[in-house]
Amino acid sequence: MIVVKFGGHAMKDENGAFALAIASAQATGESVVVVHGGGPQIDAALKSMGIESSFVGGFRFTTPEIFDVVENVLANDVGPKVVQALMNGGIKAQAISGRTLPTLIARKRSTLVDGTPAELGQVGDVVRVNTSELLELVSQGIVPVVAPIGSDENSGGLNVNADLAAAAIAGALDASSLIIMTDVAGIYRNWPDESSLIDAIQAHELSQIKGSFAQGMAPKVQAALDAIKSGAKAVRIIDGTNSHSFADALLSKGGTLVFA
Repeated sequence: MIVVKFGGHAMKDENGAFALAIASAQATGESVVVVHGGGPQIDAALKSMGIESSFVGGFRFTTPEIFDVVENVLANDVGPKVVQALMNGGIKAQAISGRTLPTLIARKRSTLVDGTPAELGQVGDVVRVNTSELLELVSQGIVPVVAPIGSDENSGGLNVNADLAAAAIAGALDASSLIIMTDVAGIYRNWPDESSLIDAIQAHELSQIKGSFAQGMAPKVQAALDAIKSGAKAVRIIDGTNSHSFADALLSKGGTLVFA
């Protein structure tokens, strides 16, 4: 089982390379689950509505008004478009929200990645993954395309960072690999110095330097650590804006490999 986090910044796949790579993985007998982001699309929707958005430690501060926009964009726009792109490549796929069943059970997040207390609004931490619907779809040869929206009985819906949602799903499915597609080449040891790209790093070493990462890279580093801790065998963070990077990642090449 491979879990792929398909980031909003990586969704410039005009030539269908993403679908082709997934088809190649399926041809080897590998099952695939996709978790998608949608930051740029959410930004555009909020801007069109005149709603200001801010980030705290890499997390979007989410008011109830912003949450409604986030959920609508992810579940009704981005997810279906990813599914259509896969189906255009001959792959059976189905979009689902993490609130379905629910699949992603979350609670309100009250700290940043480094443990600093923070008020983030309707931002969630995944505490449990109900894998039943994911496994049912996979058993039918369908690629689940999951919107990172969590369900909390006390707070209703919660906006879950897509990297952390993908990590939780990868752990729950005992994935052989979590591939995080983003808009940078991988993890930089001296963020954001591009010449300090890390080819491979053991999880315990990454944990020791995770406090040095800022902005959107902080949740990605935490996601890699969470995935390994919860059962995924390996995590590879790659530049999803490069049309060949995902195919390379399936061949265990490129980006930054994080291993147990």
